[in-house]
Amino acid sequence: MRRRAGAPAGLARAALVGDADPVSTTQPTGGRDLGPGSAPHEPHDGALAGRLNWLRAGVLGANDGIVSTAALVLGVSGATDARSAVIITAAVGMLAGALSMAAGEYVSVSTQRDSERALIALETRELAEMPEEETAELAELYRQRGLDAETADKVAEQLMAHDALRAHLEVELGIDPDELTNPWQAALASMVSFLVGAAIPLLGVVVSPMAWVTVVAVAVALAVTGSVSARLGSAPVRPAVLRNVAGGLLAMAITYGLGHLVGGAVA
Repeated sequence: MRRRAGAPAGLARAALVGDADPVSTTQPTGGRDLGPGSAPHEPHDGALAGRLNWLRAGVLGANDGIVSTAALVLGVSGATDARSAVIITAAVGMLAGALSMAAGEYVSVSTQRDSERALIALETRELAEMPEEETAELAELYRQRGLDAETADKVAEQLMAHDALRAHLEVELGIDPDELTNPWQAALASMVSFLVGAAIPLLGVVVSPMAWVTVVAVAVALAVTGSVSARLGSAPVRPAVLRNVAGGLLAMAITYGLGHLVGGAVA
């Protein structure tokens, strides 16, 4: 397949340093010490990367639940003093947002999985119909990533003999055939994380009619999600926390102001 997406598999790195058996290097290190004098390596397990992506998505879903429900709570609080109306609005908004997140995630991930399956079917057909061309293409991909021609040819031949389809999927497309996306898992994760996040401003309203209680609870929660998302992405924590908290506070301030204007206009 004439595509240039994806990242080289672990064996290309082994070939670059002259490993005599590059195929064996496809096993993940899992962060273990690789021998005397060697430095610890970060895990390159595809399953681990997938779990981290799911965890990051869950954190972002919780963050969405916190901000959207808090903004809704403050907006209605600005429009009316009826606490019951605020609580009902927050509860309905929490459920509606969670269902919307789940439906959107299901549709999005289903489309992604259909695309992955179509690409796998296309690659399988090309490997069956023109194996020599596919071998040459795989070698060219490794040459473009820095291997010399002889090493690239050797790597491509060994991979084609070992698992040709997996080699092409990983190098060309960045697809792990054992880790295809699951729309039901994505939908459930998004819904649950949104509900968890949205419960924080809702509980703030239930505990106290004072708006500042909700604001403080939301600010603390946003600081936590900002910190976690930054650490998962190996990014600086302080800027991420400040951006997250400032964005949430700004959203609450704007919706409270708009709610106050609308409430005054219709009163």
